[in-house]
Amino acid sequence: MTLERSELAGKAGWCRRETIKLHRRCPETRLASSLSCVELLTVLFYGGFLRFDPQKPQWEGRDRFIVSKGHGSISLYPILADLGFFPSRELELIGSEEGILKVIPDTTIPGYETINGSLGHGLGVACGMARGLLEKGSARKVFVLLGDGELNEGSVWEAIMFAVQHNLHNLVLVLDNNGGSMLDFCRNILDLAPVGEKLQTFGWEAVTVDGHDTGALALAFEKCAGSATAAPKAIIANTVKGKGVPMLEKDPLSHVRMLTAEQVDEALEELC
Repeated sequence: MTLERSELAGKAGWCRRETIKLHRRCPETRLASSLSCVELLTVLFYGGFLRFDPQKPQWEGRDRFIVSKGHGSISLYPILADLGFFPSRELELIGSEEGILKVIPDTTIPGYETINGSLGHGLGVACGMARGLLEKGSARKVFVLLGDGELNEGSVWEAIMFAVQHNLHNLVLVLDNNGGSMLDFCRNILDLAPVGEKLQTFGWEAVTVDGHDTGALALAFEKCAGSATAAPKAIIANTVKGKGVPMLEKDPLSHVRMLTAEQVDEALEELC
């Protein structure tokens, strides 16, 4: 299902509301970090930039999508259900023994290529997949969604150097640059800004955009798809942790905050 560019923002709004409803059913889910990447996931899956077949999730001709910040990707659940990776009734069963959707996603969920822990390993896995595809002569791409808090891990920077040395031009890093780590703002722990310039210094082709602007994101993905350079590509998407829920947006502990049912209702009313 590919949407027109003018439809992407509306779809993202739908995804944000559905993600908040999931949190009401399963308060253990990481809501704030799942809300910051809503537009990134929406544009990638509905914008025609990712090749997939929901009926055959392991189809060899698919692009690979690695969710490194898996804990904060519950917003991918309604998208996968909407596209037909699994029945929508699974959304009602999230976190239960009867359902397939976990608090922390794993590979039993169609649409998830890998597990997502320890954090900071997703880019290395994506590098391996990207090199393997190139060696096979495949034209398929590997996308990896990374949280900025993961940049504190040394394994990420090893992968950044590896990708350049091996000319992984089929690799696209999408950074959810929401400025928040698990227990504080990133700037108070290890400030890595400006990330885009650092990646360019390492040899990456990087573009920085407003991560909640679906039009800007679509142009960024289009630029990556059209680039003929040998460099790996990176989209630095500046986002807001807890986007759309004011009580989360400025809370340094939003990553671990659970909303009550009443607070969820309040959040949904504010989105309307």
